[in-house]
Amino acid sequence: MYRIKKYSYIQAKKLGVIIRPSKNPQKKIDVYNNKGIFLASIGDILYKDFPTYLELEEKGKVIPGTAEKKRKAYKARHIYKNVKNSPAYFANNILW
Repeated sequence: MYRIKKYSYIQAKKLGVIIRPSKNPQKKIDVYNNKGIFLASIGDILYKDFPTYLELEEKGKVIPGTAEKKRKAYKARHIYKNVKNSPAYFANNILW
């Protein structure tokens, strides 16, 4: 099971949404509005995200700068990240 990182909670707060571990076993996080209405499931459980790479850097398991390099690559290849309230939008802003 994926453990939501502090970074993601901070990002979610900036967006005015609530995040919880996903009920979908293939996703990391479920996103809800401030009234508790489900909006999206984000983050494929098979892939790492920015806060995970940051943790790996801190533990010395990947070279410094890996998190930022992965973040740039993610943002470059995801074209729907700016469609507000879409799963891609939330993934871009909460996980990356």
